[in-house]
Amino acid sequence: MFFSLSRLTRPQAIALCALPFVALLAVAGFAPLPFAVAQPGGTADVLGKYEGKPVLKITGAPTRDTEGELRMTTIVATGPQMDVRLGDVIDGWFRTDRAVMPKEAVYPVGDNEKEVEKHNLGDMKESQDDATKAALAYLKANGVDGTEKVNVDADLGKIGGPSAGLFLSLGIIDKLDGDGSGGDLTGGRSIAGTGTIKADGKVGPVGGVAMKTQGAWRDGAKVFLVPKAECGDARAELPKGLKLIPVTTLSGTVDALRALEKGEKVPSC
Repeated sequence: MFFSLSRLTRPQAIALCALPFVALLAVAGFAPLPFAVAQPGGTADVLGKYEGKPVLKITGAPTRDTEGELRMTTIVATGPQMDVRLGDVIDGWFRTDRAVMPKEAVYPVGDNEKEVEKHNLGDMKESQDDATKAALAYLKANGVDGTEKVNVDADLGKIGGPSAGLFLSLGIIDKLDGDGSGGDLTGGRSIAGTGTIKADGKVGPVGGVAMKTQGAWRDGAKVFLVPKAECGDARAELPKGLKLIPVTTLSGTVDALRALEKGEKVPSC
């Protein structure tokens, strides 16, 4: 059977031509997409406790009582086996407290949840080791004696990934030496942030910075330390009143916190 569009009215012709597009949208609306939707996660004060246990256990040298907080930040995302559909993606694009990211960027090892958890916890363990090495190397270079006898055990439960590295290093320094002059590295403030750390003290970028600034503000932080390369991302959804300090090295981060404590000029994004 044949028919001609010329026999249809204009509205009928438009409706008929639109049917394939509508059908395509309907299929897309129900089909799972290769994205993950993230939102601000919890924060943890590395100077205090997490899930009832001290985050940092330091032996081999006397530690100091500290004031203030050093809050590492997290994001939470839809699981590797959870379906994300078109409606979820559109909703995430239009909300400031959500972020849509390619699934492989969040779960680079695939969709097996146990493998993902194992991978992330492995990254965290490696990050803890590098954080300890970086902190002790910094203290030794700045004349703090007895660092060769120090042993550090960090416990953040099932939080995985390497992005707490910088804050674990700062926590070790604060507990062993503070600001180097008898005061707290935090200056008594609630300071949050993120960043990987290498054993040589270099700070690296992480993901989800815009979400992490919101989690930090929600939990009372007024200052956020961010890898310098991610200043733009951090500014994207920055809560009003949250001060950004860009960092590239552990020693530079400590210098910035000392300057902040003294009311001196600090770097800004």
